[in-house]
Amino acid sequence: MGEKDKQEELSFEEAMSQLDVIVGKLEEGDVPLEKAIDYFQKGMALSKLCHDKLRKVEHRMESILKEDGETEPFMMGEEE
Repeated sequence: MGEKDKQEELSFEEAMSQLDVIVGKLEEGDVPLEKAIDYFQKGMALSKLCHDKLRKVEHRMESILKEDGETEPFMMGEEE
């Protein structure tokens, strides 16, 4: 099983938790350059995973039926 397979199995919350740890390590600033690059690459992959999972949820939410049985687009964010 490759690294990508392991990431696909992560839940959104697990991926966000790992991303928080990576950001914390990078913010400390005493990480060797090579390790910082590794952390950055892993962080970018986790960020993409989270974004993809959110997009899937958004697509599922778009299919929620209104009371009259018709579908309507689901918009993320607050209404004004």
